[in-house]
Amino acid sequence: MNKESLKIIPLGGLGEVGRNMTLLEWNKKVLIIDMGFSFPEENTPGVDYTIPNIDYLKKNKRDVLGLVFTHGHYDHIGGVPYIMDKVGNPPMYGSPLTIGIVKRRQEEFPLQPKLKTNEVKDGSKITLGPFKIEFFHQNHNIPDTLGMVIETPVGNIVHSSDFKFDPTPTNGPKTNFDKLNQISKRGVTLLMSDSTGAENKGHSLSEKVICENLEKVFKDTKGRIIAATFSSLINRLQDMITISEKYGRKVVVEGYGMKTNLEIARNLGHIKVKKGTIVKTEEIKNLPDNKITVLCTGAQGEERAALMRITSNEHKIIKLKKGDTVIFSSSIIPGNERAVQNLKDNMMRQKAHIIHSQMMDIHAGGHASREELKQMIDIMKPKFFMPIHGQYSMQKAHAELARQKGIPEKNIAVVDNGQIIRIDKENIAIDKKSMNVNPVMVDGSGIGDVGGVVLHDRLELAESGIFVLVVVIDKKTRQIKNSPDIISRGFIYLRESQDLLQETRKKINQIVSNSAKTKNSKDLKAELKSKIEKLLFNKTKRRPIVLPVVIEL
Repeated sequence: MNKESLKIIPLGGLGEVGRNMTLLEWNKKVLIIDMGFSFPEENTPGVDYTIPNIDYLKKNKRDVLGLVFTHGHYDHIGGVPYIMDKVGNPPMYGSPLTIGIVKRRQEEFPLQPKLKTNEVKDGSKITLGPFKIEFFHQNHNIPDTLGMVIETPVGNIVHSSDFKFDPTPTNGPKTNFDKLNQISKRGVTLLMSDSTGAENKGHSLSEKVICENLEKVFKDTKGRIIAATFSSLINRLQDMITISEKYGRKVVVEGYGMKTNLEIARNLGHIKVKKGTIVKTEEIKNLPDNKITVLCTGAQGEERAALMRITSNEHKIIKLKKGDTVIFSSSIIPGNERAVQNLKDNMMRQKAHIIHSQMMDIHAGGHASREELKQMIDIMKPKFFMPIHGQYSMQKAHAELARQKGIPEKNIAVVDNGQIIRIDKENIAIDKKSMNVNPVMVDGSGIGDVGGVVLHDRLELAESGIFVLVVVIDKKTRQIKNSPDIISRGFIYLRESQDLLQETRKKINQIVSNSAKTKNSKDLKAELKSKIEKLLFNKTKRRPIVLPVVIEL
């Protein structure tokens, strides 16, 4: 490998879906592509989000030239409020909708510095140090999505962004294949391409097909329609608003994120609504059911989202009732299957009719399937190839497509977060050593203060419960003053476990009588913990967290 090589360092988005963030580095000058977050999983209870680990950037923040965004989904922009001030608040570049969403969300963090935002569009060109960047339009399920070709000292790098080749998009222009071919003719050293749909055969569904199927539902439905989707699926929201207008339905929007994104998109002209179509929630009380559409968040079964509040009878105005049709126009994020199923079951018990994507094509992802991915490789004809954005199996499937298209295996880099890829004009290589990029957890106002130990304790508490012993000892006699207090949460119900409590208190008294005079409080607590844990396991075959509290008076 030539000493003059370009470094590519993925901090998130590889071997996973979400938390996208990648660094390009030349002579210690760093360009950041995207800055996303991901939602918590089952093994991160209580955590709000996880964000990329930026320890490497903290040490080199003076070398950060800028941040460029591909599009406005939170898995590409959601990390901004938690990260930007820690990397020197460099200038950022994105399409008008992307920047609009970033700026609006930043308003929720008043203590953060003002962002240095710059809008770019299809055809825009910027220069940041050794990197010359040109943006180009891509179809996705949010408008203003941009791929980019980055001219570097080792050649041109094409970053696809999340994309699909939709022949009939319903909100926005088609893919400009002439532009892609022009980029290819300049020579592409490396193609970094979205892998999320690499395991899906054929071609992704067009939004026109989705729109036609949604219209069939609206045409045949006599009652209220409650449609749940992601708040960032601007194109889908536009389709449902347009169809509602066609069939004389008024539209209510429920969910803070959805209202916010609709407002931003309307101001930028990405959402077009006739006057009087969107009404306040209170107004639907005076409308017949066949004239009402409710667009809401909560298709993932989120506990406090609008759809859950409607279903659980917690919404102030909208109550689910017989005759309602509920549309789930979204895919299920892995890990949310059980929550979504429980939500559907609850709705059906209330006599609502449910339509979801397994029943008919009312949702399409925004990611290219195998045939489109092969087409992108055919167009770009890259020397080197790097699958990005997706689980490892998706990356491997994408790499196999590249191999089938004639790219030598030695020119394909399938990498994990934290690995360092080096490229010169003739070679691509992966460093043997990788950097620590364990994701950082955001919990409330805390960033990074929840780690493995805290999560282990939370999981342990959830699985086994806690058993607290409060023992008051007389300083002079070193004996227990009163009967020990016992608190149990998630282990046993105290009122129904009197025999066990009596035996536990007896054991505590015995331990204190035998040890209090010879042991300090710290050692006494350790002995109480060890012996009471053993007693509880022998009696119940369970292992709660035993927490002794020794008070000397």
